[in-house]
Amino acid sequence: MVQAYILIQTEVGKTSAVAEVIAKIPGVLQAEDVTGPYDVIVRAQAETVDELGRIVVAKVQQVDGITRTLTCPVVHL
Repeated sequence: MVQAYILIQTEVGKTSAVAEVIAKIPGVLQAEDVTGPYDVIVRAQAETVDELGRIVVAKVQQVDGITRTLTCPVVHL
């Protein structure tokens, strides 16, 4: 399993709606509204890095109201 945090910036006033839509995407474990430089933080999981990339590019980034994402894969050292 590969997991990652996806840090998301949204358009003003769209944070809650973005988090609600993303929380329903298969592979998303959690989507939370936060304060600070990012508006939503998502934890996602997939079988492979390629599958995780497809979740981010084909599903998460297509949600209306998102202006920028940053994907941070989880590593186990």
